[in-house]
Amino acid sequence: MRYFQSAFLLLTALATLLLAGCSREEKGISLEQLRQQTHIHGLAFDRSDSDRLWLATHHGFYAVGADRMARRISEETHDFMGFTPHPADAETFFASGHPARGGNLGLVVSTDGGKRWEQRSPGVDGPVDFHQLTVSEADPNVLYGAYAGWLQVSHDGGHQWEIQGRAPDGLIALAASSRDPEHLFAATQGGLLMSPNGGQRWRPIHPERRPVSLVVAHDGRLYAFMLDSGLLMAEEANREWEVVKRGWGERYLLHLAVDPSNPERLVAADDEGRLLQSDNGGRDWVRLD
Repeated sequence: MRYFQSAFLLLTALATLLLAGCSREEKGISLEQLRQQTHIHGLAFDRSDSDRLWLATHHGFYAVGADRMARRISEETHDFMGFTPHPADAETFFASGHPARGGNLGLVVSTDGGKRWEQRSPGVDGPVDFHQLTVSEADPNVLYGAYAGWLQVSHDGGHQWEIQGRAPDGLIALAASSRDPEHLFAATQGGLLMSPNGGQRWRPIHPERRPVSLVVAHDGRLYAFMLDSGLLMAEEANREWEVVKRGWGERYLLHLAVDPSNPERLVAADDEGRLLQSDNGGRDWVRLD
């Protein structure tokens, strides 16, 4: 009898723990808790629900709802680098990085909103680890990725890759044009660069040669963050840069996303992993917590 009582108590305890774990998973964790546990490698608005954000982190893929709680969506706890969403399909994402067990992921794709990820290609000389990865709004079949000092390009949605040329020195971020899939922008330690031919040749597009921590192309606009200058914006057509927001002090932005349904609404992640939101095109920011 004591055996059955002990077994019953053990099963009850296990059930309680499992239910508690499920409850915590459903409830999620605060953004501050997430910041303490991991760091952000990429972010995006959910194209089907702008109240939800997607976060690619060092330990899995998360969704942040209107309640500002983060819930892990991915079945894997991969280190998702180079995260970039498909510009038209709300359920499809591209990424690279490292499996939880070590090594490189190659190009991985999720077509179910970030739950499951599968390798679409190892890339050239792969499996690669694209720390910088971008897909063109002008042609979602065109992707660019940087690995081991070389720039690779795919013209079929990431299935086949070829070497395009050397990646720019001090590369920090890539952004494919939203108007022309052959136009490519680069944030580097030596300034902002542009390539008119898919990365085969580069030229500066800003007079300052300060480090640039991000560059984003969306719906004909370019955004960049230049250290000691602030958040910059320009139209792709003329690339006449204006400073949208100065006065960041020692802080800088690493990632930025534009709400597809409202171009005045931006979300960014700073160098400390804090999430910030602007509702007026980047002029004023509040912390999300």
